[in-house]
Formats: sequence, C-alpha cells, structure tokens
Amino acid sequence: MAHQNCRVHPSFKSKPVYELRCCQCEHCACVRGMKALLLADRNLELYSTDLPPPGAVKFVGEDYATCNCDCRIRDVACSLCGCVVGYHVSLPCQSCLTSCNNGHFWMFHSSAVTALERLDATGDQILVWADLPSCNNDWSMTKAKGYAPSQRWVECCR
Repeated sequence: MAHQNCRVHPSFKSKPVYELRCCQCEHCACVRGMKALLLADRNLELYSTDLPPPGAVKFVGEDYATCNCDCRIRDVACSLCGCVVGYHVSLPCQSCLTSCNNGHFWMFHSSAVTALERLDATGDQILVWADLPSCNNDWSMTKAKGYAPSQRWVECCR
C-alpha cells in the first residue's frame, strides 16, 4: 500500500528504509535512512534522510562550505554521546538541486553509523520508500530520545 511519498522520485521508491545508529553508543540517529551516493562525489557512499527523529541529533558548530560544490552544510552529532555522525545541507547549491536527487538534506557518514533494514507493518518484508508513511504518520518518528527498535527489528538483525 503506497503512502504519501509522492515527493520521492520514482527511481528511489524501491530502496529499503534503514534505521541508523551511532557507532559509538548505538543511540538511534535516524529511522528513515536511505543508502545514497554523494552528488558531488559519486564514489562516496553515505545514508540520507528526509528528517531525523526529534532530539536524535544536534547541530555542531557553524555552517561551512563544502569542498566539492557550493552547498553550505553544518555537522550533526549524536545527541547522546556527541560523536559527529553526519551533516545537514542548510543551503543546497543549484548544481545539486538540479541533479537527480532524493530530496534529502540530512546526511549520515557510513563510517559513523550502523544500518539496520526496517520491516514493514507485517514484520515479514523489508520496508521500502514507496510504502513509508509521511514523517507525521510514521510511528517511529514519535518515539522519545531513548527510542529502541521493536523486538521484531532486533530479531531480524540477528
């Protein structure tokens, strides 16, 4: 059943949804992750999201310019241990905006997070972006800072 994900480009709808956890403390940094490639350097794999859960990450420092394009970004850190886990694109450049992209402005370094595939509501299939509810309707976005995955997610990842 497709949800209100009409803003996701068709080429991204079949991608799995990931839960991302800080490598240092295992705190949940994201429940709506997508494996991605950096637009400015297609050799760099990372994860992206449309919105991290409230309180999952915090901004660190000020905005700065990237090396590969004209985007302005700001680092984000795990709200529990303070480890930098990624960055937020605060001002995307024209080149990146006009490239085929997934519309996500929150990026997570693959070396700073561990990724777990989320399951759909039945618990039998891997959740894909076409079936992911909007941020407002995604139950996992409403969990508190101490968010822990459901038992069936833990079982799936063993």
